Amino acid sequence: MANPTVVIQTNQGTIEAELFQDKAPISVENFLQYANDGHYNGTIFHRVIKGFMIQGGGFDQDGIQKPTRAPIKNEADNGVKNTRGTLAMARTSEVDSATSQFFINHADSDFLDHGARDFGYAVFGAVTAGMDVVDQIAGVATGGNDWPKTPMIIESISVK
Repeated sequence: MANPTVVIQTNQGTIEAELFQDKAPISVENFLQYANDGHYNGTIFHRVIKGFMIQGGGFDQDGIQKPTRAPIKNEADNGVKNTRGTLAMARTSEVDSATSQFFINHADSDFLDHGARDFGYAVFGAVTAGMDVVDQIAGVATGGNDWPKTPMIIESISVK
């Protein structure tokens, strides 16, 4: 079975990504459930660091954190690296704490890989089109906590 492709529609343009169901089945199923439930509609990329990553999927435009389902198992030991354009699950310092938040790597970030400094961050997909949109979002002006001064909105995420 082919890996699913998702369309991430933002107010800056469209990003398409292949999800690695074969390498990160728990993370992909989790992400798709949030997408199909409409959880991501109207959320923002709330943490943007040029040359590192753009993170979103957890906060609305008013900065209010959306409720989530229970955390999932971390699949960072799946052999897939945090390279430019990959999608990975965001988490707290707890290894198995990922819920709805994800990030897109803006650069190769091998220090996020399994075993580099800790268990790592699970890569579950990669951008196949629209990396220019990721670059554009990564380049916006930010304020405190790397929060964009202009909202970078995830309008919807759908399966292609």
